[in-house]
Amino acid sequence: MKQQALIGMDIGTTSTKAVAFDMEGNMLFREAIEYPIISTQPDYAEQDPEVVFKAVLDTLSTVVLELKILGVELTGVSFSSAMHSLIAVDAQGNTLTKCIIWADTRSKVYATNLKGSVIGHDIYLHTGTPLHPMSPLPKLRWLRDHEPLLFKNTAKFIGIKEYVFFRLFGEYKIDYSIASATGLFNIFKFDWHLDSLELAGITKDKLSEPVPPTHTFRNLKPDYATLLNIPATVPFVIGASDGCLANLGSNAVRPGDAVVTIGTSGAVRVMASEPATDIQERIFSYILTPKRFVLGGAVNNGGVVLRWFRDNFYASEAALAAQEDKDIYELMNKKAAAVPPGADGLIFLPYLLGERAPIWDPAARACFFGVHYNHTREHFLRALMEGVMYNVYSVGRALEQTTGPIAAIYANGGFSRSDLWVQMLADIFNKEVHLTDTHEGSAFGAVIMGMYALGFITNLEDAAAMIRVKKTFVPDSKLHSRYMQNFSLFNELYPKLKDCLHKASHHIGA
Repeated sequence: MKQQALIGMDIGTTSTKAVAFDMEGNMLFREAIEYPIISTQPDYAEQDPEVVFKAVLDTLSTVVLELKILGVELTGVSFSSAMHSLIAVDAQGNTLTKCIIWADTRSKVYATNLKGSVIGHDIYLHTGTPLHPMSPLPKLRWLRDHEPLLFKNTAKFIGIKEYVFFRLFGEYKIDYSIASATGLFNIFKFDWHLDSLELAGITKDKLSEPVPPTHTFRNLKPDYATLLNIPATVPFVIGASDGCLANLGSNAVRPGDAVVTIGTSGAVRVMASEPATDIQERIFSYILTPKRFVLGGAVNNGGVVLRWFRDNFYASEAALAAQEDKDIYELMNKKAAAVPPGADGLIFLPYLLGERAPIWDPAARACFFGVHYNHTREHFLRALMEGVMYNVYSVGRALEQTTGPIAAIYANGGFSRSDLWVQMLADIFNKEVHLTDTHEGSAFGAVIMGMYALGFITNLEDAAAMIRVKKTFVPDSKLHSRYMQNFSLFNELYPKLKDCLHKASHHIGA
């Protein structure tokens, strides 16, 4: 019998990946294409939808070709996507705006005003989405006030995955998972939340039709079928959000199992059978399926912080590494590993892009604290990595206070390629951290959802046999104590510096 495979498409913040897996969960081939974040003025973070769509086509066609070369039959394509994006389109589906992504904070005044209001708290309790400029709700309010003509002429407000599926199939559909991250969707009724729509100034007809993550398309437009070299009847499964699918792809489906994902951004998430909200509005409740919810908190500042340090403070080494076909991050890891844990007292608040969980403050700014004469560039690098992890740990603590203790952690995302960073995670949380045999948790989660939608497995739990732990990091209790000394100070800094950080954010170019 001919070998079969599914392709998981992961539309991310800085790249799109197409990853092929066989029916036993083994990764066969992977292709990724990066694209830039466009920031034309302070607080703006956008992408060109056409560039992202082309990345989807190019990565998918490359993997399809490789499967043909390998003699493997393609049985379906299933999608993962980043959350919180917003694109305005006209009646013909032409874009009227770029894709406004989660990192865009131009609507922070609207989010801040909502967060402190009775209606805002009520919306959080119904939608499970913390009030923050990441989500489409405040973005829509900003567009309504600042681009009234554009707002009036918009036929649909959609996200990047909806844009891709409209281009491929001519239909506007949104999966429950992506919808649950908009601040516009009632996670108890699985439909658009009328109070949110009224606040945004729109009606249901301006949004896509919500569908389960198993919803399957089988009528690919002929031109794209020809371009991709696949039959138009190949099933495309709409899938879910990258965060929810990362939990599924890591087998973190039991109470107490958590997933820490750090790619460009980051998150701590646990699975639950029903939504839960936090009176302090620190965590989200997103839908994976109608019977599974993913609870957690997302941070803006994950791998993007390390990339910023690479581009600005390791630029010459990065250029040389590229010439020699070496990985600059391996060099940076070695440099950081040579610095003692705790970075000799140097502490970094990692809020380069403002912050989501747990502080939900788009005006927060990054800073190094405790600098002294003996600190080197490598100390700053180590402190940067630790600061990202302290912030993730603070989200984990808030999550435990709401949902119960975290028993074990599964790690995925780009950071999981760094043993130093993963060991740091284990030591700071003082819990075992498991790495599965694929770094592509979201893409693999999409494939699992695709297998379920297409009948290759009867329950999502059936995928457990395909997920293998390849390495476990055991925490060092002595290092945990040392890290906690720094964390205690880290935890004090933001509340004490908040007003100063806000003033810094108001400076030109901030």
